[in-house]
Amino acid sequence: MQLTVERIAEFCRGTVIGEKDKVVTNITLDSRQAQQGSMFVAVAGERVDGHKFVNATYEQGAVCALVEKAEGILGTYILVDSTLQAIKDIAEGYRKTLKAKVIGITGSVGKTSTKEMVASILEQKYKVTKTLGNFNNEIGLPITVFRVQEDDDIAILEMGISDFGEMSRLTKIAQPDLCIITNIGQCHLENLGDRDGVLKAKTEIFEGLQPQGSVILNGDDDKLRTINDVKGSSPKFFSASDSGENFCFAKNIVDKGMDGTEVTLCFSDGETIDVHIPIAGGHMVSNALAGAIAGKMLGLNAEEIKAGIESYQSIAGRNNTIKTEHFTILDDCYNANPMSMKAAVDIIAKSKGRKVAILGDMFELGEEELQLHGQVGSYAGEKDIDLLLCVGERSKYMAEEARKSSKGVVLHYNTREEVLKEIAPLLKQGDTIVIKASHGMGFDKIVEYLSNI
Repeated sequence: MQLTVERIAEFCRGTVIGEKDKVVTNITLDSRQAQQGSMFVAVAGERVDGHKFVNATYEQGAVCALVEKAEGILGTYILVDSTLQAIKDIAEGYRKTLKAKVIGITGSVGKTSTKEMVASILEQKYKVTKTLGNFNNEIGLPITVFRVQEDDDIAILEMGISDFGEMSRLTKIAQPDLCIITNIGQCHLENLGDRDGVLKAKTEIFEGLQPQGSVILNGDDDKLRTINDVKGSSPKFFSASDSGENFCFAKNIVDKGMDGTEVTLCFSDGETIDVHIPIAGGHMVSNALAGAIAGKMLGLNAEEIKAGIESYQSIAGRNNTIKTEHFTILDDCYNANPMSMKAAVDIIAKSKGRKVAILGDMFELGEEELQLHGQVGSYAGEKDIDLLLCVGERSKYMAEEARKSSKGVVLHYNTREEVLKEIAPLLKQGDTIVIKASHGMGFDKIVEYLSNI
């Protein structure tokens, strides 16, 4: 980015004290990351007040600070009532200056893997900037927007929410040219109530859709199938089967377990693309379909779409396959809800050799959380899994239900630490292991341990 202090102040209706013509090239909320050309955003948190570090950022090269209080500040700053609101206003203003087409991606499950798939495809032709890590909320999204450069062709923005109204604020910033919704599942039910509530909250993304914008939806999702019109245009649906109403559907699906999937993608205009998806999981077919539609809409040919899908790479914690001297590990521990848990169980059930699932608590499921854990247990118990380890207080119910039908060994542990102490003797050479739980369970520690024994 290249914005003067004065322009930034106009975006957020702030008051400039100091040199208005200084140029800001990056924005950070972490004083330790301030560098030449930075604007440091001082946030007064519950434990740490960022205003204490403003002057130190000038010494690191920062040219400006965004602040709520001015006492003792020795360099150029912009004074506002709320720095958190201001960065959203600045991001919205900066977005309007960009030539890049913006793709907004949301959904209950698969936002990140779909974002990575869309990026892998579009990078075959365009200069792309995408959301990194979990920068998909009301703080992370503005930071991602600030990373988009003037010469970027495409910006792919992952957009995550947990309550009503959040998506309205995110889409106001993103102003997407293309919206993709992966599915409507059982997540954040503490705030959203049920799947109808999730649908209402997720589809707030359409409020910011640009005129003449487009929408891509999962046609296999019963809630999304009810959407027939978005601002006067019909959505483009993708499906793992041919219902005759899809812009793109899959046929000839050959699930090769941990080796991925072979599939033919079929477009409504008759074009077909035979591809090998290199990552395990039937849900990756849906990701490939969504990405293929985005690619076709943005002018990519069949060879470019195929190359993008086949060069897809997973990231840590997100359906990431790790092969060690002793095990094959599916690291899918970044987050979890009932839908994604069942998808992980499906992957391990179709793998070769001895199958092990380490599943932990799922958070933010509301009043039915114990019942939903039990449903996952029942689902896992009916699959061909040799060893199922359920971890956490809620997962006690998962284990109880799994034992009713499982032909394998089902064990329950109260904590991650208990598992780490006892797991090694339970495993065998050549095991295929899936590891999944909500992020707060810290299952990355289990992945790290098993990757190094």
